[in-house]
Amino acid sequence: MDLYQIGYLMCVWLSSSRVLGGYPIWWSLALGQQYSSLGSQPILCGSIPGLVPKQLRFCRNYIEIMPSVAEGVKLGIQECQHQFRGRRWNCTTIKDNLAIFGPVLDKATRESAFVHAIASAGVAFAVTRSCAEGTSTMCGCDSHHKGPPGEGWKWGGCSEDAEFGVLVSREFADARENRPDARSAMNRHNNEAGRSVNTTILDHMHLRCKCHGLSGSCEVKTCWWAQPDFRMLGDYLKDKYDSASEMVVEKHRESRGWVETLRVKYNFFKHPTERDLVYYEGSPNFCEPNPETGSFGTRDRACNVSSHGIEGCDLLCCGRGHNTRTEKRKEKCHCIFHWCCYVSCQECVRVYDVHTCK
Repeated sequence: MDLYQIGYLMCVWLSSSRVLGGYPIWWSLALGQQYSSLGSQPILCGSIPGLVPKQLRFCRNYIEIMPSVAEGVKLGIQECQHQFRGRRWNCTTIKDNLAIFGPVLDKATRESAFVHAIASAGVAFAVTRSCAEGTSTMCGCDSHHKGPPGEGWKWGGCSEDAEFGVLVSREFADARENRPDARSAMNRHNNEAGRSVNTTILDHMHLRCKCHGLSGSCEVKTCWWAQPDFRMLGDYLKDKYDSASEMVVEKHRESRGWVETLRVKYNFFKHPTERDLVYYEGSPNFCEPNPETGSFGTRDRACNVSSHGIEGCDLLCCGRGHNTRTEKRKEKCHCIFHWCCYVSCQECVRVYDVHTCK
């Protein structure tokens, strides 16, 4: 799955097929209420540009779960923006460009590694959840990891089958990465690293239970296995971003011609495992706007004046200094609970200092 297809899948997910200036309206992402549910528009696989034959066959054979694939990409982008909210590169998406992140991910950088991993993880996660919710007839519940029930409860509901979600992500996302070059090798590795997080969560599945009985007495509970929040996966992959392995490209000849492979750059570092992210090109510093690299710079970004980390004004503003202004905000305050059963609040105006990069 390349970065242009991320944009197309966002278009698939949206409930409207409107077009502005020749470009699908996918860039707003799911930040507003208008994107709170999957659209009802039918998906026409042939109308999604950029699909290779294997992906086109997949789309037609698994048309029921394509909205979940698009939902997973959206979920990954949202998580990327959360994880990098205090970084110089904050996973910004742009308008009027079919590459949803612009040229910033054209190079084989850490940022590209993370986006591929989090998008692949999002697809596996969303497909797994939608199957358990019964939105598709071609997948269902996991019956392999139940074991004997516990005291006071019995198995019920629909346990989520993470293995099927991983399979879907692998078949769709990796279909394009069949070239014998270094970038395909890197993308395949990082896609798999993202999916390996979903496999890892099999060890972190938790029991979700529902009570049955008169007046909520919970005389009987039915329980099923559920995935943890996607935030846990995002935190894990963010750690992998920070410790990503720098690689070098090697060329060697095989029967099919010249093939590029990746080798760890520094021999005294351990070789990356399948769960580690890899990259082989350096990132721009993202301090100044640069249309060639896709950097937006950090001017006018909010910073934390009390922090010495990357989100602090010194580092985030790249030494340019920061401006301070006061901002009044209306907030609920002095809330009182009334028996039974409502809460009444007053409205207070509070003043905050807001710091932004020069």
